Amino acid sequence: KRTLLPLRRAEAPAVVFPGRLGVQPLELQSMVVELLNCIPPLLLLLLAWGLDRVLFMVLGAVRQHSFVQYSFRSSHHLELRVAGTSLLARLLRSTVGALNTSSHLHVDSSNLGRRWRGARGAAAGAAARCSAPLPARAACLPQPRAMTTQGYVDSCLPLALLALLCLVQVYTYRLRRVLAAFFFPKREKRRVLFLYNQLLRQRQCFVQLQRRRVARRAQQRQGLGMSVLERCCRRWPALRRYMRRRCVVCEEPEGPRSRVCAAPACAAVYCGPCW
Repeated sequence: KRTLLPLRRAEAPAVVFPGRLGVQPLELQSMVVELLNCIPPLLLLLLAWGLDRVLFMVLGAVRQHSFVQYSFRSSHHLELRVAGTSLLARLLRSTVGALNTSSHLHVDSSNLGRRWRGARGAAAGAAARCSAPLPARAACLPQPRAMTTQGYVDSCLPLALLALLCLVQVYTYRLRRVLAAFFFPKREKRRVLFLYNQLLRQRQCFVQLQRRRVARRAQQRQGLGMSVLERCCRRWPALRRYMRRRCVVCEEPEGPRSRVCAAPACAAVYCGPCW
């Protein structure tokens, strides 16, 4: 009965081994595609961060350079004097004396608020003052607040989880065969037979293809002639141990299990599985 194991070096990338912890070439393709799908959300996140920073800088400049302040001061003093000692003069002094007033006004106005400071006095010198304090915070100016480190971390966390799921899903996909074999054992047997026959057909085609490839290389070498290094190795076989030769089929470096063609005019190197 023909067996498939061990697989050839060229056949291993086309098969997924569930027991291996590393990501295999067939799984790497799907993982790269999933990671590429994470690029648009990442670009959107970077754009949002950039806009947030630009708005913070613009509003900070507006707050720093948009403070306007006005100061207004005025003073008014009215005094009527009536001279004389007659009855009419005394009557006018008692009547017109109530019109004697004095006032001082000081107004500080800005886009933070307004403060009034004023004093009014009669002829007798009585004064009354009123004052309104400025607001504690700027009501008309923007109050920008920079994004905290925790905010950046919170915004990155969903995207990091998405990328982590893209890496972990490679291992979860391996469980599909286990679940299918548990619930549908007969179908799993048909799948195994199909894979076995498919690999056998591919191996037969692979052998025929590599035979034509080796024959073509041999013809090219005969047409071009042997190099000086090959002639030296033919003359002194001990020099072959210092040459780094590879398998003519799968390009694997020469090792202890490698075989050399026995034909005198060939001397091609084959690895153990290809031999």
